[in-house]
Amino acid sequence: MSSGATSRLAVEHDIINPATADVVTTLTLTGRYEADVAIERAAVAYESWRAVAPADRGRLLRRFADAVDRAVEELAQLEVANSGHTISNARWEAGNVRDVLTYYAAAPERLFGRQIPVASGIDVTFREPLGVVGVIVPWNFPMPIAGWGFAPALAAGNTVVLKPAELTPLTAIRLGELALEAGIPEGVFTVLPGRGSVVGERFVTHPAVRKICFTGSTEVGKHIMAGCAQQVKRLTLELGGKSANIIFDDADLVEAAATAPYAVFDNAGQDCCARSRILVQRSVYDDFLELFQTAVAGVRVLDPLDEASEMGPLISADQLARVSAFVPDDTDVAFRGSVPDGPGFWYPPTVVTPRDHTAAVFRDEVFGPVVAVVPFDTEADAIRIANDTDYGLSGSIWSQNLGRALRVARAVDSGNLSVNSHSSVRYSTPFGGFKQSGLGRELGPDALDSFTDLKNVFISTKEPK
Repeated sequence: MSSGATSRLAVEHDIINPATADVVTTLTLTGRYEADVAIERAAVAYESWRAVAPADRGRLLRRFADAVDRAVEELAQLEVANSGHTISNARWEAGNVRDVLTYYAAAPERLFGRQIPVASGIDVTFREPLGVVGVIVPWNFPMPIAGWGFAPALAAGNTVVLKPAELTPLTAIRLGELALEAGIPEGVFTVLPGRGSVVGERFVTHPAVRKICFTGSTEVGKHIMAGCAQQVKRLTLELGGKSANIIFDDADLVEAAATAPYAVFDNAGQDCCARSRILVQRSVYDDFLELFQTAVAGVRVLDPLDEASEMGPLISADQLARVSAFVPDDTDVAFRGSVPDGPGFWYPPTVVTPRDHTAAVFRDEVFGPVVAVVPFDTEADAIRIANDTDYGLSGSIWSQNLGRALRVARAVDSGNLSVNSHSSVRYSTPFGGFKQSGLGRELGPDALDSFTDLKNVFISTKEPK
């Protein structure tokens, strides 16, 4: 049998409900041959999609947004079954896709160049689309992160091939169907459920894919970055995080403690923006822990379909084992929350108080509902501890002193910081990390810049001799 025929053998993959460990459905994964066909179809579709008038491209994206809006509940129910997200979170996530599409539907008509004053002529710039964009989506937030990649890419005139995570492809597949129903032409937006080692790797090696957006682990991001270098391929990376929640002694301690659980236990801690290190000024450390214990006990870990649920299960048995390994029996566990009995990949909200800042639970990304709380003495001490990490994605600062909050915000090496809040992401503002948390920025008014090349054109106005 030829290698080409071998690559076309069907590979079946079970989709598991993390809350019950039951099989939701079984999919046939995309192989290399099918990935090549889809990429080549996207390359052909690019030539006509880039030529669509800006107003018409915007109109199609608004129709796509409307189709998503009509399907919010359907998408949310799919995400609960596939990812174990709470129903309230899943509805927000589907709504975020709608809102991101609506936001970038206005972008095609505002993709401005510039006129630059020069001698003897006129100089103008244009933002030209790149071609085929490969979007590789993680399993922790399948819908929003997909939208953050495909919406601005499509708005800029690119075509998109999207690979959802093997664990969580169902909402991406439905979004691909909704795009076609809304009138997005065949080949412009294609969803390819498959393995990263097959489909994701083909995005990296196929010459027609001119940019990759990857969200996932730092280790895999480095591998993709090295592969993209072979073709000088454009790249946006959103990788790991180990964010600090810094609480000063003049903070509203009650509010800081009440909100801290949701800054780390949301989505069962499977969030690169999770504030998984809480730094508390020593003079209020004990008071904070007392308040925090009450707040953690109040986190409602329930069946994700329960409207009252605030935290669901981990995504898989492998992830449950990984998170558990960060909290061996000799760990300084201060207190825990509760989880439901029965099947599923449940891990309780867990608070540890490590005495050693080199402990893995304090330094490495756990990606689960585990938070480490440590004291600090001075402002400089807080900044030093917060920056003592390879990551720099997000974080929070709690203080009533605006001057101090701004000083610390400027000093902490992180791409996204909030003061007296845990807000990390708005589709209207840029999002991305420092250090090994990533490369480039997503979202915000300038997102289309990373999906275009800047072209300069000089037109001579000299009179002919």
